[in-house]
Amino acid sequence: MRRPNLTVRTHALVTRILFEGTRAVGVRYLQANTEHEVRAGREIILSGGPINSPHLLKLSGVGPAEELTSHGIDVVHHLPGVGENLQDHLEFYFQIACTQPITLYSWQSLTGKARIVARWLMRRDGLGATNHFETGGFIRSRAGICYPDIQYHFLPLAVTYDGKGLASEHGFQAHVGPMRSKSRGFVRLNSSNPREYPRIRFNYMSYEDDWIEMRACVRLTREIFAQTAFDPYRGREIQPGAHVRTDAEIDAFIREKVESAYHPSCSCRMGRSSDPMAVVDPETRVIGLEGLRIADSSIMPSITTGNLNAPTIMIGEKAADHILGQSLAAASNARYYVAENWLTAQR
Repeated sequence: MRRPNLTVRTHALVTRILFEGTRAVGVRYLQANTEHEVRAGREIILSGGPINSPHLLKLSGVGPAEELTSHGIDVVHHLPGVGENLQDHLEFYFQIACTQPITLYSWQSLTGKARIVARWLMRRDGLGATNHFETGGFIRSRAGICYPDIQYHFLPLAVTYDGKGLASEHGFQAHVGPMRSKSRGFVRLNSSNPREYPRIRFNYMSYEDDWIEMRACVRLTREIFAQTAFDPYRGREIQPGAHVRTDAEIDAFIREKVESAYHPSCSCRMGRSSDPMAVVDPETRVIGLEGLRIADSSIMPSITTGNLNAPTIMIGEKAADHILGQSLAAASNARYYVAENWLTAQR
């Protein structure tokens, strides 16, 4: 923020990318209800994320021509892949009551939370020095999957992400979900008004494979928590509940309890210029336009098998190399884990 070559406009809403022909030359934005324009010296880098990046492109006349014209937007460049291919990770909480008072439940009172904060402020350590998701793992859902497709996060507390669904007892939980769903959604315009949110539809669980993988998540997690190492701590199954056994019962639980892991991505996918659904090329340049790049998780062709934070940072760093014209490092041939018996066994 203190760099002399950086100016930050806060509380501003970019409403349009400006074009001269097919070259991006600036942006228009609102600040305190006043409209401003900024011209670009070289390029514009769009990093609005997998919702805002396609939304702004469409507001600016870049996207599926039929959709744009239906909202009265002049088409600058017909690019049908803008806003399509939207992907995310889904997960649920598998919660177990803990028979010993060793979880974070002891600290959920106002007094307990105040003590955590005080220790952090005074000593920079204690329970305030971690987000408590310190254990995780990846496993394969079934035979025929060559590398892991299910991810775990472990938390020593039974609670929902927003903190409102705190269990009334000591407990622990695994956040678990499939990594490579086949479901695809979209980000589309509601209107040409930049203040109006776009239509966002993920089309979650729209493939049978998604249900197969979710059922595996329930059954495999139940098996993990049944291991001898958990014997001193394992109480009743809070969620899904020991009665949830059949495919139909698991499916009903998933419909009620599954939620986003907040990994939206892939709505401006990278690909070859010959691919009609590709939005950016391998150097992050918007295909068919000049002076415009996208650097965020929207350019992933498919969602990563794991959290998006590190891969998205990598996208920013890689895009920076292209923008600066840096020579590229040699391609990596690093090995990755493949189970020797993956064709015939789940483990």
